[in-house]
Amino acid sequence: MRTKRYSLKTEKAYIYWVKYFIHFHKFGHPLDMGSIEISSFLSYLANSQKVSASTQTQALCALVFMYKQFLKKEIGELEFGYSKKPKSLPRVMSPNEVGSVMEHLSGVHLLIAGILYGAGLRISEALKLRIKDIDFEEKTIFVFRGKGQKDRITILPTSLIEPLKAHIAKVKKTHEKDLADGFGDTSLPASLHKKYGGALKDPKWQYVFTSSTRCVHPYDGYICRHHMHATSFSKQLRKAVLASKVDKKISAHTFRHSFATEMLRAGSDIRTLQELMGHSDIRTTEMYTHVIGERFASDTSPLDKLKIDIKK
Repeated sequence: MRTKRYSLKTEKAYIYWVKYFIHFHKFGHPLDMGSIEISSFLSYLANSQKVSASTQTQALCALVFMYKQFLKKEIGELEFGYSKKPKSLPRVMSPNEVGSVMEHLSGVHLLIAGILYGAGLRISEALKLRIKDIDFEEKTIFVFRGKGQKDRITILPTSLIEPLKAHIAKVKKTHEKDLADGFGDTSLPASLHKKYGGALKDPKWQYVFTSSTRCVHPYDGYICRHHMHATSFSKQLRKAVLASKVDKKISAHTFRHSFATEMLRAGSDIRTLQELMGHSDIRTTEMYTHVIGERFASDTSPLDKLKIDIKK
């Protein structure tokens, strides 16, 4: 998985499912099993564990990777019960609701929420931003290797420019202290620290939202400063939602959905929005038009504002 540049998150997930599969079949060796055992395991996940369709698919991908890429064994046809994928529209917040939630965030967490809602980034993309990815003059944000390993450029809200500049100044001070302490390396994907050794200490390569502590790189073993963990933002967001009394299930991704719907309501072209969101398929972007339709359906019709008795 590392030679194929799989992410650490994917690596952990695949190993989890391989272990689960082996435990499920009472520690049988995968070489002694095949399509029947895989099918029964996937059916168990769907029927007994009631996992989501995406979770079941991830388990399938992990097992297929193990058999095809590692064990070099064909697994044949699979017959298993599929988890049902619910057809649902993305949950969004109104601008007032976004404002209410953000009023109860502060500091770096408020900045992150601002980027999620103001630029339409995923939480993983926001946390992986490096100083060099922010172009204050052009008012753009460069997203390097987003979902699907695609690069893209999105907008930088004007209202974030000064707060971001102040925050980056603090990040650079922390970096200077790290250098003075004999450290100062940022983390890079596996095996790139040798190729780009000098870049590790360059301020522009530091993460915008750095971790509060240094750590040991999970692959290459050098001491570095990684970006903030997503759970740090999630915890603060949960508190902010409770304090705001917004009665909706809200996650970091809700800000991204809300960005898309508001851009469409403001007249943004669907193709432009597709590029800003980083969607490969235009149909993924088009689902937000249905969200807008749903929200318009709750508005008052102009006819209902007239004092006319239609029954007469």
